[in-house]
Amino acid sequence: MALRRYQQVDVFADRPGAGNPLAVVLDAEGLGDAAMQAIARWTRLPETTFLLPPDAPQTSYRIRIFSPRREVPFAGHPSVGSAHVALVAGLAGPVDGLLVQDGIAGRLPLRVTGSGRERTIAVRTPRSRVLETASAGDPRLSAALAGLPLGVLPPALVEGGRRWWLVELESEAQLRAAEPNWNAIGQLARDTDSMGICVFARSTDPVYYLAVRAWVGAPAQFEDAASGAANATLAAWLASQDALPGESGFYRISQGREVGHDAIIELEVDADGEVWSGGRVCTVVDGHIDWPD
Repeated sequence: MALRRYQQVDVFADRPGAGNPLAVVLDAEGLGDAAMQAIARWTRLPETTFLLPPDAPQTSYRIRIFSPRREVPFAGHPSVGSAHVALVAGLAGPVDGLLVQDGIAGRLPLRVTGSGRERTIAVRTPRSRVLETASAGDPRLSAALAGLPLGVLPPALVEGGRRWWLVELESEAQLRAAEPNWNAIGQLARDTDSMGICVFARSTDPVYYLAVRAWVGAPAQFEDAASGAANATLAAWLASQDALPGESGFYRISQGREVGHDAIIELEVDADGEVWSGGRVCTVVDGHIDWPD
């Protein structure tokens, strides 16, 4: 058995319980694939990350991301949360305001702004591409979207580290009251090799511009409390349609209230068309895990 530093954090939140939880094993050297997967099953959190020393001078650390079922090439909230842990633990420090994580999705920069409880971290997400647009009457979508009042933009399948169907609803009130058809969403996810459906609606709230819900259909079925990757694909889709909210490419979204959370995610589409997804992080558990290699 070996003691390894271990933290649990809430991502996209300024207080415990509001964001998306993440487990982080800081001293992951020596852990094999099977051990990492076993730890991820044991934490029973959406994702667990494992931090490893960098193997190139231009990177801050290496990262591996696991859901309870499998390794994941990229996800937004694990990237942002792991950067927070690396900073707090002294594993890495920003250079010119940036950390660089190295993982399956390649080397991705993370922008660090501010300090302490006011610090925000944003990851530059993998480039998104629109695979197709569809109508509500599309036989693949009709059951999953039945009864949902759609907005102006057509449903779109967008790939950006993760593949999501993006669907605009008519109003925030209708979005928050919506009841997902899990059987239909699961079938859609399997048929289109996607995560599921990310629905969004415009908001007049003074803090955020969009309300968002992410319904994961496969391999498990659940509502994501706060998805940095889904929101990054959404930002890219809105930019492609000249439909970004906010000012100068920056805006905030609200996600997770329907499942007992209250996350705020900050999105920015920069002048080069790159999408940055981030927010605040708070540490909830700080200790050690005793696990065999």
